[in-house]
Amino acid sequence: MIDSDTALTRCEDLIAIARRMGADAADAVMRADASEGVEVRLGKLEEVERSESESIELRVFVGKRSASIHTSDFSAEAFRTLAERALAMARIAPEDPYAALAPQERLFDGDLPNLDLYDAQETAPETLRERAMEAEDAARRIEGVTNSNGGGASRSHSVVTLATSHGFARGYQATGHSVSASVVAGEGGRMQTDGYFRSARHSADLPSAADIGAEAGRRAVARLDPASLKSGRMPVIFDPRVGGGLAGHLLGAMSGPAVARKASFLIGHEEDDLFAPGIRILEDPLRRRGLRSRPFDGEGLACRPRALVENGRIFGWMTNTASARQLDRPLTGHAARGGGGAPGVSPSNVYLEAGEASPAALMADIADGLYVTHLFGQGVNLVTGDYSRGASGFRIVNGQIAGPVAEITVAGNLLAMFKTLTPANDLERLRALDVPTLRVDGMTVAGS
Repeated sequence: MIDSDTALTRCEDLIAIARRMGADAADAVMRADASEGVEVRLGKLEEVERSESESIELRVFVGKRSASIHTSDFSAEAFRTLAERALAMARIAPEDPYAALAPQERLFDGDLPNLDLYDAQETAPETLRERAMEAEDAARRIEGVTNSNGGGASRSHSVVTLATSHGFARGYQATGHSVSASVVAGEGGRMQTDGYFRSARHSADLPSAADIGAEAGRRAVARLDPASLKSGRMPVIFDPRVGGGLAGHLLGAMSGPAVARKASFLIGHEEDDLFAPGIRILEDPLRRRGLRSRPFDGEGLACRPRALVENGRIFGWMTNTASARQLDRPLTGHAARGGGGAPGVSPSNVYLEAGEASPAALMADIADGLYVTHLFGQGVNLVTGDYSRGASGFRIVNGQIAGPVAEITVAGNLLAMFKTLTPANDLERLRALDVPTLRVDGMTVAGS
């Protein structure tokens, strides 16, 4: 697989060609990915997959006009053609007074921090197969499990580099490992499916495949024979696996590009107390082995830890260069490069701090409520904050988890939900966005 130095050389070569052809400024992003995965089902090998890809994206500026284009052909002739096409596209694009490279004085400088994102330990396909088998076997051994959707294990390796025409040229590499299982409990019309997966930068940070599989089996069995729930307003407890979505909606509304498009329910609420005073939502892009860790953003600015929410208020908008210029706000180092086009924004390794009460204490005073473990549908309006999702989980009766429930809708408005949000003390740092168990009071629940 290509290394960072070679990838950076390609980026710099492409920028040099574009500049010679008339670009006023340019940047180039190269990404290389390799992955191996194994899937098993009912104890037999189902699929072995290996993929490798390399692509480079060029963005050019001609005055106030810009265009982006990418290729997977790295020949000298292909680079010349790519630059020529990008410039031709830019010259006929509409002017954009906000599009530009990040200010040179804000670019990352100095040594890259050691984020320990690369696991040098190779994982053989045989090892991946063993993990997948172990996870599925453990899931199928749970009493009540009747069938399997399969077990899986994978390893990936990526290289990311960014170069600009005004002097930035850096890159880094990272690995990823994952194990998963999905099984069926019950028979006939009683069947319920659930699963569990874990991912990590280093293989050593994963739990055992058997533990992952056993959790998948327990989750499926727990969903058997669901009832409905009487409609009404009640407290709702969100399991950590779905509660992160609430924080995710907040982050989407804090996006500078969304605010610039007037597509955020937070507009006009920047100085409001959105949460209780003790609520803190933090970001740590420099976390060692973090799933979203990165030393610099998609425009070359240094990433740094910060509080996104503190004392009940958001810190402001997450910006890239274009949105910062349009909104006349500071650059925050949140630029992100995706599959092509201008940079968007994205935070890194976000978590909502744990509260003081245990999950049991959080629901102890709930006479009749809902504990949500699954959410369905796309019923969230980030312009108004209106929230309506299909849900399933468990009924709460007199402070205790009761039987499973399904075919329910939970609804509210995110601003009102944030006001009554209370976190438990069970935060685990497992994902790119982590929250503890969360309680939201006064939600509308539609059941039977």
